[in-house]
Amino acid sequence: MNTVILSGQQNGHNQNSLMKIFLSIILLLFFAYLLLVAGMFIFQRSLLFFPVPYQEGIDRGEITFSNQGVKLQGWILNPGQSRAMIYFGGNSEAIEDNIYNFETIFSDYSIYLIHYRGYGKSEGKPGEAALFSDSIAIYDQIRSQYQSVSLLGRSLGSGVAVYLASKREVEKLILLTPYDSIAEVAQHHYPIVPVRLLSRDRFESYLYAPEVTAPVLIVTAEHDRVVPAAHGLKLRGYFTNTKVIYRMIELAAHNDITNFTEYQQLLGEFIGN
Repeated sequence: MNTVILSGQQNGHNQNSLMKIFLSIILLLFFAYLLLVAGMFIFQRSLLFFPVPYQEGIDRGEITFSNQGVKLQGWILNPGQSRAMIYFGGNSEAIEDNIYNFETIFSDYSIYLIHYRGYGKSEGKPGEAALFSDSIAIYDQIRSQYQSVSLLGRSLGSGVAVYLASKREVEKLILLTPYDSIAEVAQHHYPIVPVRLLSRDRFESYLYAPEVTAPVLIVTAEHDRVVPAAHGLKLRGYFTNTKVIYRMIELAAHNDITNFTEYQQLLGEFIGN
């Protein structure tokens, strides 16, 4: 009888020990998750913005803009034209790499390639409000020199371009691999983290799209793993007060879409209309 009682007590002790171990593991995982969330919140701008260094030896005219005491550096291509094109580049893109293609495709435009804050030789630190403010400042400082101003925004820059087009008069708006909201794209990449709630720089293009009246060209990449094409297609539906042309380049990915002849043809046809 005593043997049976002792055996039952031992089994109960083992079960309690296993339960304590199980609870300890759950608590450790929970605290690890909290650390992950806290880390992503604290360092989110380091995860979002990837400044590129200044590239020496660019044989084009450099130009500088000033906004709120911050100097922004870039280049002007095809100076002296009657129309202007402002380019807002991708996150870690070396915007100088577009010089040859842009000078060819947009030969009738003076083209402005301007580094974001903290990129190249531009001063300051990047952030949604800062980039939006800089875009307005750049537009306002060049507008009187041209008959019209058009915008081209790629990836991260698409959100800046949509915002600017909603606040100022532009001739045409071109969006390459755009998103409806960076917060939504981030949520797609980090499904277990409440990114929608944590994001400070949200770049919610869908909020500004209804205010855009300029004709819009949206180009997405079929195999885009950075900004899935579904986000660009979703953004299309928010442009309710203008004409929108949407094209997805088959076989293209986020970083090589500009190498496709179809993409370059689309740009030429769109600005030629």
